[in-house]
Amino acid sequence: MNLTILHVEDDRLISEALAELLAAEGWHVQTCADGLTALALIEGDTPYDLILLDNELPHVGGLELMRRARQTPHRARTPVVMLSANEIGAEARDAGADLFLRKPQDVGLIVRAVELLTGRKRQRAGRYPRRTPLSKQTGVPRGRAHG
Repeated sequence: MNLTILHVEDDRLISEALAELLAAEGWHVQTCADGLTALALIEGDTPYDLILLDNELPHVGGLELMRRARQTPHRARTPVVMLSANEIGAEARDAGADLFLRKPQDVGLIVRAVELLTGRKRQRAGRYPRRTPLSKQTGVPRGRAHG
C-alpha cells in the first residue's frame, strides 16, 4: 500500500531533495511552502499517513501546525516528524511530535523514521530488490559458512 506524506518546507532545495528521496521509496509526497497552506491541508479531508514539518515557516510556524494537527480529530493520531536546524526537540515533543530530527545531519534517517512510524516498508517502485553482496573470492553470500 502506498503512503501519502504531507511535507511542509519553505526552502525549495530541501523540499525538492526530500520529496525526491521519499518518492524514490514509492511514496506519494504532497509539499507546500508556507504555514497557512499547510494549516488548510492539515484541517482538510485529504488522508495523510505522516506529516513532515519544518519549524520556521512563513505565516504559521511548525510548532503551531503540530499543535493544531493534534487538536484536529482526524489528525490526532497521524505521525508527525519535526525536521529543523534549530535546537527545539523538547518543544517539538511537547507540541506533539512523534520524532524530532535535526537538519541537515539527520536527513539520512528520514526513510527509516517513516517506516517505523507508519509500520510500512518502502515500495521501491521500478527497482529490483537489494541482493546480498557476494564475496569477491568465493561467490558465496557474505556471512555464510562454506560447507
